[in-house]
Amino acid sequence: MFYLLLLVTFLVALLVCYIVSRLFNDSIYKILNLIVPEAINEAWLKYIKFAIYVVGISGGVRVWDLEKYITSRYNNQEVVQLTTERWTLEIYRTLIGSLQSIATVLLIFFVFTLIAYVVLRIFSSKNEKK
Repeated sequence: MFYLLLLVTFLVALLVCYIVSRLFNDSIYKILNLIVPEAINEAWLKYIKFAIYVVGISGGVRVWDLEKYITSRYNNQEVVQLTTERWTLEIYRTLIGSLQSIATVLLIFFVFTLIAYVVLRIFSSKNEKK
């Protein structure tokens, strides 16, 4: 039962990453077009998608939390049983964990690209004045 839970949480996190990656693909591509030269634009887009998947899956599938279903926390206690309620809770945690992790990555990406855009605008306005 534990292996099925691990597989299901992985697939849920993978699906969340896929959906978010598709939703933000055009926005990320347009932002990269403004900042990064076109020769390496596609490489950066692939890297951002890779980061979304890695962070989303690792944030959604929390192996250290799933350990409670195979080992007891203390020597005298039983292992926590996987009930329908626990399945629902774990899938919900996977969904929220993936979304939180991806939101953090995208926030960092957009903050740094905003800073890069402002810096590029400042330098381009100085070059126009000369």
